[in-house]
Amino acid sequence: MTTTVSRVRAAYARIEAVDRPEIWIDLRPQEEAEAEARAIDARAAAGEHLPLAGRLLAAKGNIDVYGLPTTAGCPAYAYDPEADAPVVARLRAAGALVLGTTNLDQFATGLVGTRSPYGAVRSAHDPERISGGSSSGSAVAVALGLVDLALGTDTAGSGRVPAAFNGIVGLKPTRGLVPTSGVVPACASIDCLTVFARTLPEAEQALSFMASPPARTLPALPQRTPGPWRIAVPPLSQLGELDEGWAEAYETAVAHLTEAGASLREIDLTPFTEAASMLYEGAFVAERYTAVGSFIDKLLSVGGDGLDPTVAGIITRARDIPAHRLFADQDRLATLRTRALTELSDADALLLPTTPGHPTLTEVAGDPLGANARLGRFTNSTNLFDLAAVAIPAGEVNGLPFGVMLMGPAFTDDHLTRIAALLQPRTRLAVVGAHLTGEPLNPQLLALGAHLDRTTTTAPVYRLHALQTTPPKPGLVHVGEGGAEIETEVWCLPAEGLGKLLTALPRPMTLGTVELTDGTRVPGFLCEPEALKMAEDITLYGSWRSYLKHRSAATHPTDE
Repeated sequence: MTTTVSRVRAAYARIEAVDRPEIWIDLRPQEEAEAEARAIDARAAAGEHLPLAGRLLAAKGNIDVYGLPTTAGCPAYAYDPEADAPVVARLRAAGALVLGTTNLDQFATGLVGTRSPYGAVRSAHDPERISGGSSSGSAVAVALGLVDLALGTDTAGSGRVPAAFNGIVGLKPTRGLVPTSGVVPACASIDCLTVFARTLPEAEQALSFMASPPARTLPALPQRTPGPWRIAVPPLSQLGELDEGWAEAYETAVAHLTEAGASLREIDLTPFTEAASMLYEGAFVAERYTAVGSFIDKLLSVGGDGLDPTVAGIITRARDIPAHRLFADQDRLATLRTRALTELSDADALLLPTTPGHPTLTEVAGDPLGANARLGRFTNSTNLFDLAAVAIPAGEVNGLPFGVMLMGPAFTDDHLTRIAALLQPRTRLAVVGAHLTGEPLNPQLLALGAHLDRTTTTAPVYRLHALQTTPPKPGLVHVGEGGAEIETEVWCLPAEGLGKLLTALPRPMTLGTVELTDGTRVPGFLCEPEALKMAEDITLYGSWRSYLKHRSAATHPTDE
């Protein structure tokens, strides 16, 4: 049995093995972490409900973790928090164990992961490339398997860019859904907390503990009409210059959604990209000076030791932005937001590449401001427009992770994760009975994000039997000669969903390979032969539905 203690020991061994000291600002002593792990194991053994027991957690260095200094990536700024930030406390209460605080672009100002006196955080897949920021250490700690979950922040894309570069999930919820108290602000009015995980279900589970009831009135969202998910996509010409192979990878992601049953809506991306440029080039950057500007001014007056020069320059320049410019930018942003939401009005989500490319450390060093601005082309507008978002892996380009991002209006978080699940590795499943459309167990498939791929028949090598189960279900058995074609639905579902079905599959049902009439083979529900001794052979009806219709007619004959 795997215990929290054994997982902690394995994590520290892996931390030593990967030798990436730039990931961490403060790593807890192993003995201390093991002591907390023993306490978690004891609580779980005593029957306490700890859904996250054994999950290892890292927190970005601008998030308060009791017992560790909060630095925001600047040693001179460090303070000892009096308590965990609420988001940390909630995850700990569910059984998660914090290993340490992670490196970041100083004061969460950047999308590159290199603006830190603690060192540039390198990509988990290529040490010559950036990790992405500002939540750099958190993302790489998850990608390298040092922790299961990590907390980041996302103001301009800091919870999505590093997720894309490191092949993991970055879930950025609706602004205000997760409290930001106990977090050093970047731009307090639009800051969001995010969670990194290697899979979407893990990120969703963590978010369920992090979130609070909405602190603001829920907007009146348009009523969604029935039908397939509607995905907004821009013309490729509006995406601008992308790295080699990225346009093709994006088109592949779009194709996967259409194959999964989604329908496409073309969108004008202009209001999104125009707003994106305003986040740093406009007056909104002045809020960063409000957060830490006076501290930076004071530190600069005595030499500026420990300040990243690019970050210091961005924040100090914001000091002199006139108030009238802020009001003008607010007016312009309101106009752009109206246009953007109008473009999204007939869509459930907007699908974009998370970034236009993945630069090297050398490229960022040569043009720190230009490289950073390019990375925010698709992410910068999200919080300005009050949107929810999720970044997910979508394959590889030239051996490196490629990621896409889904965005939607505030409080459409659940929709976005359900759509994102369609882009995860998927498999097919053949069903012939209680999981068919409209039958009692079909909701199990729908809850896993499955969709109907097609209706067909098996190859003529099976027989169908009515089992004595609750709810009633048939048993499909391969017999070879003497078989018949049986009506079959083929469903497409996440690969991990198939695993969940298998673990909950009751006897006498089994999972095997079903041969279809066109010769293809897919996983499907079969039956143990032993269960057929008392079961009626119903093969002659050709399908479970036909048998149920016959039985119903026999039980309730029509009056003549």
